Amino acid sequence: MGLRIESPAWLLLFLLPAVYFAFAWWKTKNRMTREHKFIFVIRVVAVSLLIFALAMPSLLLPIKEEQLLFVVDRSASTKGTDKQYTEFLVKALAEKKDHQAVGLYSFDGKFQTQVPLSLLTEDVPEFIGSENDSKTNISESIQLATNLADQQKATRIVLLSDGLENEGSVSDQLSRMTGGNVEIDTYILNRPESEDVAITSFETPPVAFEGEQQQLLVQVESTKAVKGELILSQNDQFLSKQSVQIEPGSNTFTLRHASVGEGLLKYQVQLNVTGDALLENNQLTSVTMVESAPHLLVVSSDKLTSPIPSYIDDQVVKVDAIQASDLPFDLSNYLAYDAIIFDNVPGYQVGEAKMTVIEQAVKNFGVGFMMVGGDNSFGLGGYFKTPIEKLLPVEMEVKGKQQLPSLGLIIVMDRSGSMAGNKFELAKEAAARSVELLRDDDTLGFIAFDDRPWEIIEAKTLTDKKEALEKILSVSVGGGTEIYPGLELAYERLSDLKLQRKHIILLTDGQSATQNDYEELITEGLGDKNITLSTVAIGQDADRALLEELAQFGTGRFYDVSDESTIPAILSRETVMISRTYIEDNPFYPIIRGDAAWTSLFSDGVPQLNAYIATTAKQTATVVAESTKEDPVIAEWMYGLGRTIAYTSDSTGAWSGDFARFSEWGNFWNTAVSRLLPSYSEVPFDIRKSQDGSYSVTDPSGQSSFLDIVAVNEAGEEIESLSEPISPGKSRVSFDADPGLIFLRISNEQNSMYQAGISIPYSEEYKIQPPNKGLMEEIAKRTGGKVITSPEQAMRDIQFESSESKSIQKWLVLIAMLLFFIDITLRRFGWRTISGVTSHLKKSTVENVTRANDTNVAQLLKGKKKR
Repeated sequence: MGLRIESPAWLLLFLLPAVYFAFAWWKTKNRMTREHKFIFVIRVVAVSLLIFALAMPSLLLPIKEEQLLFVVDRSASTKGTDKQYTEFLVKALAEKKDHQAVGLYSFDGKFQTQVPLSLLTEDVPEFIGSENDSKTNISESIQLATNLADQQKATRIVLLSDGLENEGSVSDQLSRMTGGNVEIDTYILNRPESEDVAITSFETPPVAFEGEQQQLLVQVESTKAVKGELILSQNDQFLSKQSVQIEPGSNTFTLRHASVGEGLLKYQVQLNVTGDALLENNQLTSVTMVESAPHLLVVSSDKLTSPIPSYIDDQVVKVDAIQASDLPFDLSNYLAYDAIIFDNVPGYQVGEAKMTVIEQAVKNFGVGFMMVGGDNSFGLGGYFKTPIEKLLPVEMEVKGKQQLPSLGLIIVMDRSGSMAGNKFELAKEAAARSVELLRDDDTLGFIAFDDRPWEIIEAKTLTDKKEALEKILSVSVGGGTEIYPGLELAYERLSDLKLQRKHIILLTDGQSATQNDYEELITEGLGDKNITLSTVAIGQDADRALLEELAQFGTGRFYDVSDESTIPAILSRETVMISRTYIEDNPFYPIIRGDAAWTSLFSDGVPQLNAYIATTAKQTATVVAESTKEDPVIAEWMYGLGRTIAYTSDSTGAWSGDFARFSEWGNFWNTAVSRLLPSYSEVPFDIRKSQDGSYSVTDPSGQSSFLDIVAVNEAGEEIESLSEPISPGKSRVSFDADPGLIFLRISNEQNSMYQAGISIPYSEEYKIQPPNKGLMEEIAKRTGGKVITSPEQAMRDIQFESSESKSIQKWLVLIAMLLFFIDITLRRFGWRTISGVTSHLKKSTVENVTRANDTNVAQLLKGKKKR
């Protein structure tokens, strides 16, 4: 039996009454009678009992109960051990005793409850699927299992694992994770022997020059002799294939390749063999920085060719020209360039995913960016609230909204079941952006349809944008697809409205269940009522022929969407095209100001421009040239580490007018490119991987006192990382990332910068390695458990004793109350009064007893005489 205190902090209250009672005793002890001392003691004991009760004490009474928690490793490294641990559990449960409560749990990178404690019987259930089998976190799993157990009862955790942890450290935290009543038994899971081949290392030179012959080293581990193929690619483009003979054990192969391209180049090697047990360990990635002349990427609209490459001095800058649909998705492809120019490229041909990657390339890696105007660019390109607008020195919104025509817009959106998922969320986001582009006095309607139309927002003046956004974003998917009723309702709502412009945007991914006379509906609406219609076909199942025909009937535009992330740009473009006039086409002479690099081009005068797209300069942007309406024509600023430029006229000469014919036209473009090129000084910071998986970054020049490090993945998403200064010019950075490439941007207070690519290999789970018996033995030894070899051993009696907690708090309070009652009684009536009452009660009792006895004797004598 023992004593347990739940809230020991309350015991500190003993200090206050202790001081008070000690002082009171010292002041009055010489004047206290025996009775006063008795009352004093009662009071001290009563107060002490109340304070002790606040600490919530309990008696621990021994009981015969035990808890057993089976914790099974289901990570990838234990693949094929299902039969092994299932048979173990069945045999162990057959030995279960009545006083044993059993639970079943599993783990990989996450801990899962299979059967809660005390509910597991002899039947082993089918395991819930793994959540993250590329990780093994034994430390967290034991900690969570311990937390699930009743700490007062004898507990045994039976860990079934191969001991190959790759997250957390059970050795460092073992003493903290286990309590006095917990022991851990370990049972080693042995993966069945299988034929496996794995690439364990892939090394490329950290730096190379263009055209330099490189030796790429590939190390392969194998459990068998086998023939295979090593396939090499650069930036996801096939380079070469080499047949190899692989022997059991370690093999090293050399691939030779002359570097082509520049910047950070991603190399990937893949091993193809037949009959391989694990495919996850057959691929690795590495990065090489290839140095050469500055490299510019010029992007034009699909099916068009930009004239800008012809203006650039190819002796100084290497230029690649592509169309928007050929833009890559991976960050590594953009880091091969020093600057990017979008020449009249609509946003819907780019998509949000690629825009996000480009924004990261500019912000964190210093790649320059320029947008050139045209009828598909800036606001007309649908760039409102996109990552591209974020990096540009201008906003897509324009001033003077009060001069714009009155507008009525109804969005008719498919909410059928086939729209479920990302495309439905993007469609709602697109509609929300369109709302934000409208004025408060514009008319908005929103109709969602499945097999019937649902009027989410009635067509009326947009007085509350917030409410409209909430209604749009709250729409959920429904049933089938019936286009005509929803479209008919939209035309009905717009028909009688007195507005200068009335437009409908129809979005769907399917085909209508019935055939209807769309032409009559649309042409009637277009006639006297002036209602136009644009259509958006989403995905492969949409009725493209019908939707394209509807757009032609409604004199609008048809969009064929294969990349769902382009939907927001499409709706933004549609909204701005019908809501306001973006193209300013009155010839004018721009006003030039700003940096001498620009103003020197116009020393002989400023030529006339014919047209431009209206935008609004951001607050901190530098406006190099502006129109007579004070709209920016050329503006620039720094966005993170990269410079960006907006030129709102065009490159062809149709809008640029005399600009394209004056003598400095070629120098104008070369000046723009030179300003886009990174202006930082590049320092080759030293990057080394530490044993714990973190990376140390050092400035070899010794001139840095502080390093700023940003990590970004291939998708352009910043990865949460922890950077710790070790010493001046040296930091440790760690992050949790999926296998693949991670790009580091390292800079210091002197504006020196370095780009580096780090290859994150496949998880340790997929390596060819035996169980970690040493760790499993350590876990058992440090917790008083055993490394068991048979299921019966798991059910043996636990060395610790279980106990049951019985609170004595209420008894302490009752005793204290009784003592206080005695204290009050003694102080109220006095010791003598109570003694007198007690004596009187005793005397009365004696007299009553004597009188009763005399009466009884008299009655007996009287009865005797009668006889």
